Amino acid sequence: MKKNTFAKLGTGIALSLVTSTLLHATNGDHLISVGAKARGMGGVGIALSHGAESTLNNPALITGIENTEISFGGTIFMPTIETKIGNSMYGAPQTGYTSDADMNMIPEVSLAHKLTDNWYIGVGMWGTAGMGTDYSDATNTPFTNGQYGNFNMVTNLQLMQFAVPIAYKMDGFSFAVSPIMQYGNLDINYKMPNSSGGLDTIGEGLAQDFGFGYNIGASYDFSNGLIIAAVYKSAIEMNYGSQLKTAAAPFNQMLAAFGQSIYDGEILEQPAEIGVGFAYSMGQHTFGFDYKKIQWSDAQGYGDFGWEDQDVYAIGYQFTQDNWALRCGYNHASSAVAELGTSNMMTMGANSANNFFNLLGFPATAEDHYTIGGTYAFSEQFSLDLAYVYSPNTTESYATPAFAGNPMAENPMERGFGIDSITTDHKESSFSFQLTYNF
Repeated sequence: MKKNTFAKLGTGIALSLVTSTLLHATNGDHLISVGAKARGMGGVGIALSHGAESTLNNPALITGIENTEISFGGTIFMPTIETKIGNSMYGAPQTGYTSDADMNMIPEVSLAHKLTDNWYIGVGMWGTAGMGTDYSDATNTPFTNGQYGNFNMVTNLQLMQFAVPIAYKMDGFSFAVSPIMQYGNLDINYKMPNSSGGLDTIGEGLAQDFGFGYNIGASYDFSNGLIIAAVYKSAIEMNYGSQLKTAAAPFNQMLAAFGQSIYDGEILEQPAEIGVGFAYSMGQHTFGFDYKKIQWSDAQGYGDFGWEDQDVYAIGYQFTQDNWALRCGYNHASSAVAELGTSNMMTMGANSANNFFNLLGFPATAEDHYTIGGTYAFSEQFSLDLAYVYSPNTTESYATPAFAGNPMAENPMERGFGIDSITTDHKESSFSFQLTYNF
């Protein structure tokens, strides 16, 4: 009976992760961290053990559990994204459109078990990353149906990871390897004006793939309150078939006359990461600091769209007393997308297209994150973890002169898209909760 119950629970969790709605992340298309404890401390988790939830932050830290620990919870994400598009050359002011992808649920489950005094094993499933916008119901003035403006753009990238960490601990040293299986789905669709003055719907439908990678982590406890640690996360190749090719095709047809194009491959590779951190505990007070580099420029697909590497800095503080704890933190990483230059005629068209796609469809522009959180233990076995993350508004404006055209021309082919600039405002807030049981 118990076996069937746990099997049904596991199946339900997996399905909820796979079918969860669009999520927004913060360091590029990555969450600043998974798990309510780490999120409450600005994402700090490379050197500070948070028990079972530590698998993706640093698998070596599951050695911090006493016996067996299971955590189950999720994050409610509430992004607000508004894009303004205009053509100042012809007196068309920027018109704003608000994305309808404004609330999403991201579930997670983690389990870790102490096999012996030296060996530990875990298992877990997490929604880890994603991004997208939904302008399907937006209308334009004076144009309608996305003909010139937001194109009624809908983008949706979702990623989940399944991991089985194996950790070894001797004295103060811990080391772990965690194989990763990643599920991803990608959908891009929009409306494109055609030569007859009508609209074509561009899209390939939902594309899915599984990819494989690994995390390697290590930590050392000096037994005086100080812990240092490092982690490496491999790149994970994801093949989405003709999804990107179909989305890029109309733009590449237009750019071909100028000998230019944008990326239309099948691979959108999740980038490798390398990170280091330290934590220091002094009585009831714990301080943590993490640094990691996310290598977007080396990742196939992201690098082709002009994404830049991110240096991520996270600092967190925790105060514990009796059966409760309070946490706060700060996380910063410069925007993963950056404006590509449009002054060179040899690259103006392709860079205009990339600027447009990045800000309208994948605005990975969040930079600063302020976090608070806490834990309340109802007993020695059962506790509740909470966290709140707020990312204030960022505004990015990119030039798209190749799309300017003349929106007043009678010939549809001379109108272009009536766009010479695009501006996106992006802010986020999220609430995480987690139930943890030790036995």
